[in-house]
Amino acid sequence: MHKIFGLFFVLLFLTSCKNDSEQVFMKNINGKWNKKSEQKFDFKVKDAQNPKNIIFVVRNNNDYPYSNIRLIVSFLDQKTKSKSSDTLNYTLAKPNGEWLGKGFGETKETLFQYKLNYKFPANGDYSIGIIQAMRNDNLVGIEDIGVKIETAKP
Repeated sequence: MHKIFGLFFVLLFLTSCKNDSEQVFMKNINGKWNKKSEQKFDFKVKDAQNPKNIIFVVRNNNDYPYSNIRLIVSFLDQKTKSKSSDTLNYTLAKPNGEWLGKGFGETKETLFQYKLNYKFPANGDYSIGIIQAMRNDNLVGIEDIGVKIETAKP
């Protein structure tokens, strides 16, 4: 009987633990991403003294027609209104057409490094906007786009 209660409390402890060093924000695109549709992610930094990794999450399916994806990213500090922009190109497939991402079935998830060991200037509110920069007005095959912010490991 004591073993059952002990196991119960261990499971309760493990399921109640929350990893505060990682935040993931996802937007569902539903397989069709209009080039004028910015996906915006607002987040709060509470421990700016710790460097962060900012990683993009892309989930695509077999309808996606290319081996790469181009993104225009805007990074905004809400407090100072300081804004920077980047045009990025990420590879989604090998030359033979095999997807690089992980996952079962048609949907694959790929993580792309944006900023590593980035030191936010201060605690506060920030936002990242992402626009697809492919030649299609409506880019098919992208199911979800997201931003993962994690505390960098020393």
